[in-house]
Amino acid sequence: MKIYHYIILLLALAAPFLLPDYRTQLAFLWVMIILALSWDILGGQMGYNSFGNIIFFGIGMYTCAVFQRDAGLSYYPALLLGMGLGGIVAMLSAVILGNALLGMRGHYFSIGTLGLSIAAGELAGGWDFIGAGSGMTTPMFPGALGDRDIFFYFLFFAWTLVTFITLRWLYRSRFGLAINAIRDNEDKAEAMGIYTTRYKVVAWIISALFLGVIGGGAGNIIGFIDPKEVAFSGSTFGVWMILMAITGGKGTLWGPVIGATVFHITQELFWTLLLGWQRVALGLLIVLIVLFFPEGILGWLRQRYPQRFAANSIKPDQAS
Repeated sequence: MKIYHYIILLLALAAPFLLPDYRTQLAFLWVMIILALSWDILGGQMGYNSFGNIIFFGIGMYTCAVFQRDAGLSYYPALLLGMGLGGIVAMLSAVILGNALLGMRGHYFSIGTLGLSIAAGELAGGWDFIGAGSGMTTPMFPGALGDRDIFFYFLFFAWTLVTFITLRWLYRSRFGLAINAIRDNEDKAEAMGIYTTRYKVVAWIISALFLGVIGGGAGNIIGFIDPKEVAFSGSTFGVWMILMAITGGKGTLWGPVIGATVFHITQELFWTLLLGWQRVALGLLIVLIVLFFPEGILGWLRQRYPQRFAANSIKPDQAS
């Protein structure tokens, strides 16, 4: 680990104690980072712009909540097992949906995934088993409010570390080479003997796992699951995960992390200082970033300071 890794780790461990009034917002920062990292597997590393990744977030959220409701276990084991089960169900969904959708390319795939996310919200809104349009209330946290925020902060932080380290390893492997080859030229990748559909489905499964697990935890910290406004909210979480990856620099490991951090902090400031105009200000910020940082913040830093930031790029192992 490099020195800045240790600095970031220490700041992350100290943050909820240094800023006790913002523990909930800090916990949600890790959710946002995982959303951005998970989208970037397909959208950045593989070049497949998906507008439907929110479906796995919602599946994990509902799966965890239903398990907590029906399992008859105490809060902590029900939550952790429910989050794990949410990841598994999301992965199985990715297998089924991936084989059906990932044969499409370009805007056909993007439109197909957009329709999928809209359909998921409509189906959840009409299913009485999960509360239909009335939504679901997650179980009450058994401890104090302050303890709740610290618990979810470190739970989400731990899953973010797992996500980051796993993706760092994958991007350095043959898997990373294969999905980058698909992004650069899928036809040539197929001609070289790469089973592109298989890699695309596996990439979506990995993304679904991370999203399904964090979705279960996010549903609990929010406390109420609405099918269209929370679980399958394409206009907020579904769009934000794309914007965060692009803001930081898609196709990189640290880009989505930087983008999610900047986006989340800015959004919270706008909600605090510009209530009523926060969405206008956020939209203007996005336009400015696209105009002046077309390669994202990390891409701009690499162009401006190549010697300092080029080392952050992920280079696959050369092992044969």
